[in-house]
Amino acid sequence: MSKVVETRSMLLQVLILVFFFFSAFVKNGNAGITSTFIRSEWPSNDIPLDNEVFEVPKGHNAPQQVHITQGDYNGKAVIISWVTPDEPGTSKVQYGVSKNYDFTAEGTVRNYTFYNYTSGYIHQCLVDGLEYDTKYYYKIDSGDSYREFWFQTPPKINPDIAYKFGIIGDLGQTYNSLSTLEHYMQSGAQAVLFVGDLAYADRYMYNDVGIRWDTWGRFVERSAAYQPWMWSAGNHEIEYMPDMGEVIPFKSYLNRYPTPHLASKSSSPLWYAIRRASAHIIVLSSYSPFVKYTPQWEWLRKELKRVDREKTPWLIVLMHVPIYNSNEAHFMEGESMRAVFEEWFVHYKVDVIFAGHVHAYERSYRISNIHYNVSGGDCYPVADKSAPVYITVGDGGNQEGLAERFRDPQPDYSAFREASYGHSTLEIKNKTHALYHWNRNDDGKKVSTDAFVLHNQHWLYLHRGSNLRRRKLKKHHLRRVVDWASSF
Repeated sequence: MSKVVETRSMLLQVLILVFFFFSAFVKNGNAGITSTFIRSEWPSNDIPLDNEVFEVPKGHNAPQQVHITQGDYNGKAVIISWVTPDEPGTSKVQYGVSKNYDFTAEGTVRNYTFYNYTSGYIHQCLVDGLEYDTKYYYKIDSGDSYREFWFQTPPKINPDIAYKFGIIGDLGQTYNSLSTLEHYMQSGAQAVLFVGDLAYADRYMYNDVGIRWDTWGRFVERSAAYQPWMWSAGNHEIEYMPDMGEVIPFKSYLNRYPTPHLASKSSSPLWYAIRRASAHIIVLSSYSPFVKYTPQWEWLRKELKRVDREKTPWLIVLMHVPIYNSNEAHFMEGESMRAVFEEWFVHYKVDVIFAGHVHAYERSYRISNIHYNVSGGDCYPVADKSAPVYITVGDGGNQEGLAERFRDPQPDYSAFREASYGHSTLEIKNKTHALYHWNRNDDGKKVSTDAFVLHNQHWLYLHRGSNLRRRKLKKHHLRRVVDWASSF
């Protein structure tokens, strides 16, 4: 009996210490963590072209590089894309709830040139009118060969529906990239939010640029053919190469990776929005004009007004360049977009903003710098309960390697940072809470490293009263923890 009492007492003390440490951690920005983890450096070279991960499907003109993305605003459509290497073949997709394939959709086909490289025939087919929460099988037939896949549509839009997203950025096609992709595929996530920098094909010259787009398409097919990847563009998609006569930005990316931009009344595939399950997701383009009166600015102003938090309580924004970043790499590159859009993010209580670009991981506290201007006002970020959490996940594994130099001292707004490869998941539980995890690739193993409960700020403000009441709720929560411990 004495041992039970002693164990209960020790557990109670530990819980109380954890609580007060957590309270100090939240209140004191200086409690941010810079991880001291040192990884064993895997080479950041791209996987050789003859590796099995880039294997060409068997059969003459067999469809390859198959991937899907959401095809409409509300999740009842997908855009299926693939490439036939030798000849156009057909652009039809057969699909249905069984392998009888009761329906057929007709798509389009195109190809493009880049320097002396000519792409295969790129097919894109919109499959719409789908039922929610349903498994569909689909078949792509080139005329000589066919391949079969499947996907699951999301649940009907509902504020309390649970859904799990994966977040990946700056992936590339190295062995580190493969580790990230394989770990993500074990996560149980249902769709990918991709924050830019796909193939890193622009690291090559001449015809090798197109060849590395092809290998990357085959590389990610193992996931992207079975669940939607929602795309955003990064700097490595620009491919402005005047020495090779290539001066049209995003040429390869726009030909290969469609988005449902027209469904959200966007004038460009580079910025758009979708609704999926209980989330409203907005994709922005860091490398397209966004200052006042530009098309992207005008579109975002209208799109934010369209958000209905009663139907989709979770408001998520994707961009490539992080607004808040304490790494020496790309430091303050997001400042211009912050000056334009941050006030809107705070006003509309965006829950979380995911970015890439910096080849490391970092998470911020809820902070803003909206009172700063060039003629006066505060010039340093402050705690702001209406502000988003900013998360940088540019750590997918590309050939440029890790950004290992963080600024010292760690800024007050930075909660956790580490220079390692990995991926994240955001598991929405209901309209008030979501679970977030960042998973480190530790020499080929998945390690859950940073995790927290994300509270939906809009719902808390509307339905849980004042800041005073929230403080009381925290005290009551501690009391429940103490009562729970005492019950042992």
